[in-house]
Amino acid sequence: MNNKSQNSQPTLDNLGAKVGELLSSKSQTVAVAESSTGGLISAALLAIPGASNYFRAGSVVYTRQAWKALLNSSLDIASGKALSEATALHLAKTIRTQLDTDWGIGEIGAAGPTGTRYGDPAGLTCIAVVGPGVEKAIVLKTGEDDRAANMWAFTQAALDLLEDSLEG
Repeated sequence: MNNKSQNSQPTLDNLGAKVGELLSSKSQTVAVAESSTGGLISAALLAIPGASNYFRAGSVVYTRQAWKALLNSSLDIASGKALSEATALHLAKTIRTQLDTDWGIGEIGAAGPTGTRYGDPAGLTCIAVVGPGVEKAIVLKTGEDDRAANMWAFTQAALDLLEDSLEG
């Protein structure tokens, strides 16, 4: 279910409302490790009054240095591409474990206007959600190079994936 306003761009509280309601009703918690969304996933979750009942923390892990310092983790891309479902799952699992939450969200992508130095195009993200009996990862390709629009689209997709997981 998409929680968009009548405008083309959703508002933070519209994005986070349903997920916040579901987390609260289940007395469950969430933590976020995000990259190309720049904190928008966390902001959407925090825009809801009562967020302290379910939101533990969010971290923007935009560089390898941030991975090491904030997640006590490293990214080994020798076995594959950095921008992958496996990396998003690693982020979700790591943040969930480190903050002892019910749910973890991991996001890594290329918002634009250019792609990554590894050859990934702008408008590509991998998002993962890990929780009780759930481990899901998706790839989203917007086909756009508009940085802000991609950040919003990636955030919407992450919250939709969490919502689907909570309702499943």
